Amino acid sequence: MDSVCFHLFGRPVYWYGLFVAAAFLAGILHLTLLARSERRPAAFVSDLGFWIMVAGILGARLAYVLANPGLYRENAWLILRIDQGGLIFYGGLVGAALAVCAFAHRRRLPLAELADFVITALPLGQAIGRIGCFVNPCCYGKPGGWPWCVTMADAVRHPTQLYESAACLAIYGLLLLAYRRPKRRPGSIMALYLVLYPAARFILEFWRGDERLRWGCLTAAQAVSLALAAAGLLMLWGLRSRRGTDPRP
Repeated sequence: MDSVCFHLFGRPVYWYGLFVAAAFLAGILHLTLLARSERRPAAFVSDLGFWIMVAGILGARLAYVLANPGLYRENAWLILRIDQGGLIFYGGLVGAALAVCAFAHRRRLPLAELADFVITALPLGQAIGRIGCFVNPCCYGKPGGWPWCVTMADAVRHPTQLYESAACLAIYGLLLLAYRRPKRRPGSIMALYLVLYPAARFILEFWRGDERLRWGCLTAAQAVSLALAAAGLLMLWGLRSRRGTDPRP
């Protein structure tokens, strides 16, 4: 499939950029409906979503540029071309997390509750964004002979983008079920995400065929996934050990 969707005023509009935009819109729609059910103010999600979007894109792009300095040493202006791909998810996660912390501090909101609220939308956006990676194509898999493998980057490869998209949809459903539990503890949904997604990402990295930054025997993404999963497990253990105490933040 051509990575260009159409041309506007003589300039190409890429599928990847459209899917990234669709991912943010889906996340905002999800949060808007969730906020409405919780009777939050109408402007709450629009304000929060704006800062998460800006910080997430900046963090994801900065991480990609730092991981691939040679691509931009002679053409620094290409750093702005995020429509052509080049975003590292974990960098975006850090940027978005900082935005949520700043928003909670400014609005004097309980951080754990706000984090649980926001994180429910993240895997939905990831699932849509990875479809954009599939069309782009980037983040492709290793060569394989399974029936559903596709021709990509001059070889028949595993569609790891679609594998991750399916995993994120499953995580999205699990987070929603957990969020709806009547007696959940603040921070438990964030902790659950930090266990589920890094575990899935760690496994899927074994099928990735694009160039990977490596730290020893692991890819950088696998190392970060292990650290995040450990943090999530510690959070869940801490919340479990406090069972029977006041669940309010």
